[in-house]
Amino acid sequence: MKFPTYKHETEKIAQGYTLVAGCDEVGIAPLAGPVVAATVILDPDSIGKQRSKNKWWYRVRDSKTTTEKERAELVRFITDHCLDYAVGVVPQEIIDKINIHQAGMQAMKESLGKLKLIPDYLFLDGIHKIKNISTEQQAIIGGDEKVLSIAAASIVAKVSRDKILAEYHDMYPVYGFANHKGYGTKQHKHALLQYGVCDAHRKSFMFVKQCLEKAVPQVLSI
Repeated sequence: MKFPTYKHETEKIAQGYTLVAGCDEVGIAPLAGPVVAATVILDPDSIGKQRSKNKWWYRVRDSKTTTEKERAELVRFITDHCLDYAVGVVPQEIIDKINIHQAGMQAMKESLGKLKLIPDYLFLDGIHKIKNISTEQQAIIGGDEKVLSIAAASIVAKVSRDKILAEYHDMYPVYGFANHKGYGTKQHKHALLQYGVCDAHRKSFMFVKQCLEKAVPQVLSI
């Protein structure tokens, strides 16, 4: 398991940047629900030089490697020890109009724009930078495994998205959104085949589109 460090942020602070943020998005692959991004400016005074069990951030890492219970605890630590954070949400209706890549970038830009403090440097997970912003930025492949601020943002975004999918579960309980969070699991696909497509689904995504068109390959309907 890889644990990110605060090294990248520390280097930028040493160069004279004062508000260094991390940004990440979650929910690219699911068949339902929004794509959600978060931007987090961690408080450098709360980060020690060495990772140890008495540090609040010692378990903060890529949200994909954490459990739901663990994320619920970590998100409290993160929000209590950051200078600012914000969340951007792009719903499935917009995803269907502009495609998932553009929606993910829009969610990140929205989260950045919602901050009360304006960061002067931004680390992002992946290979793409946010267009038309004044903040200096650097995209890092596997950034959620390397940069503590990005990992923190991934957890905030994941917890925020899971809450939305829990609300969808209450609205459409037959699909099991609380269990699979909209991802294309066997349970989810079987529910789509049995109950059809609901408003929470991304109608431009292949399996959902096939369900709408009654064109699901036989191998997928088993």
